[in-house]
Amino acid sequence: MDATFVQALLVGLFVSFCLIGQLIGIYTNRAIFLSFGVGLILGDVQTGLLMGATAELAFMGFGVGAGGTVPPNPIGPGVVGTIMAIALKDTGMDVPTALSLSFPFAVMIQFVITFIYSLNAGSLSWATKSIQEGNYKSFKLTSNLTFIGFGVFGFIIGLVATMSIEVLRAFVNIIPQALISGLSVAGGLLPAIGFAMILNVMVKKEFIPAILLGYVCISYLAMPVIGLAFAGAILALNNFYNKGNGQAEEQEEVIEDGI
Repeated sequence: MDATFVQALLVGLFVSFCLIGQLIGIYTNRAIFLSFGVGLILGDVQTGLLMGATAELAFMGFGVGAGGTVPPNPIGPGVVGTIMAIALKDTGMDVPTALSLSFPFAVMIQFVITFIYSLNAGSLSWATKSIQEGNYKSFKLTSNLTFIGFGVFGFIIGLVATMSIEVLRAFVNIIPQALISGLSVAGGLLPAIGFAMILNVMVKKEFIPAILLGYVCISYLAMPVIGLAFAGAILALNNFYNKGNGQAEEQEEVIEDGI
């Protein structure tokens, strides 16, 4: 499919809004939200949600910065990956392959965002100087430079990515089919690797039976994901209330010993 200029403008405005949302902490820069919006504008919400959910699983691990490291930005798969998955279906592009091909864009976008932060490192002192001089117009500009930079960059990403479908198609067409197959396999592994990375940090030995139960339900019982989500919610609530009762009983025992 080919996108119209109006669709490209809408995608640009949407990505601009989402990237600014990163600064105010509303999580509009997450892959699932970006992919849904791009899919809605391009007329393929199903593929957009598939791409967003797959990327979100991968970025559970890859999107967490350890120490001073900066992870790849989810705008890569959320925007570029979704556009490739939707627009290049006729070339055999699937969601795992699009996820793999979007990772270089995710790294590049994060470099640019870091560069914007670096450029605006002195904006606080500039804004302070402007307010001291009574120059309120300059103050409004300098205090919002990061928002402006993110908004402009997000608009450019969305517009250029949507208008570059033919370039992306030509790029994919020159890739050997064997490599495409390999990227598809690698893309299918990325969500599992990302989930494993986050489990490596957060998992406790008490939760291992629940993880194994989820694996058995999906692999051997073919339970739908929604059903598994409800089962997980029940286990979480059971753990929460049992933990609360245990603390209450322990407190009562301490009081009785005191008496």
